[in-house]
Amino acid sequence: MSYFTTLHKGKHLNLVRRGNWEFAQRSNISGIVGIVAVTDDGKLILVEQYRPPVDKRVIELPAGIAGDLEEAKGESLADAARRELIEETGYAAVEMKQIAHGPMSAGLSDEIITMFLATGLTKQTDGGGDASEDIVVHLVPLDDIDAWLASQEQQGKLIDVKIFSGLRFV
Repeated sequence: MSYFTTLHKGKHLNLVRRGNWEFAQRSNISGIVGIVAVTDDGKLILVEQYRPPVDKRVIELPAGIAGDLEEAKGESLADAARRELIEETGYAAVEMKQIAHGPMSAGLSDEIITMFLATGLTKQTDGGGDASEDIVVHLVPLDDIDAWLASQEQQGKLIDVKIFSGLRFV
């Protein structure tokens, strides 16, 4: 069953129904990318930002949307990952290797995320996202990741579980 009925159209999201199941669908995108970025000296690059749906600051892997901007129409997912990595963290990658692909929340959204491992990193800018974002960049030694994430959680921040999936590929 591939058809759906649109229940509400928003600026960036639509609420749709397939059969009797309601779910969210992003409009005007070609994909979602997530980046597991590891520096040559063994640090995982994470980002932190306030997320209104959960009303908390969240620690996340760098990530973003492909094809959502006019100048990004038709870009490959790897190019979107490169663009988002520089935009959010300020780091450019020599290699962007696809490592995983699948749904993020199959009961709520039709989004499919494609994960990339970024290596050969060099700092290009301060990062921090675009004008609509307030992103803090964290470089965390892989040996300290569990303790660091626990300390962030103790401070009331949420930890995106995609981090744990991404660590499998490091």
